[in-house]
Amino acid sequence: MTVKILLVDDNPTFLGAVWQLLDMLPGVEVIGEAHDGREALVKAAELKPDLILLDVAMPEMSGVAVALRMKTWAQAPRIVFLSMHDNAAYREAAHNLGALGFVGKADLVDGLLPILEQLVADDVASARPVSPDPAP
Repeated sequence: MTVKILLVDDNPTFLGAVWQLLDMLPGVEVIGEAHDGREALVKAAELKPDLILLDVAMPEMSGVAVALRMKTWAQAPRIVFLSMHDNAAYREAAHNLGALGFVGKADLVDGLLPILEQLVADDVASARPVSPDPAP
């Protein structure tokens, strides 16, 4: 299975780095990017990604607000939240929204790769939503 990914972050340097990382991985395809929450909603509706890597804190509309809107869609994409701030409130919001993960940007490779490997293997049943508590 090829996992189609939409990247959403207001930092162009970070977007470029994530795009480069994902380009090296088999079974994933970055199909677009958005720079704020409103653009994310438009691009997601247009491109229909399997997965959105979604920054929590952005201008125009937060990642949490974007996920709340998408949750009402008939075929909502899966979401992994990304954040510079690994705090309990963000992690709990991700859990409550059924996100597949909450990954600190500093731990991007270690946190994101296992999630992507599960999705590429089409092992969706074992791709559990994020826990509200950080792993020990």
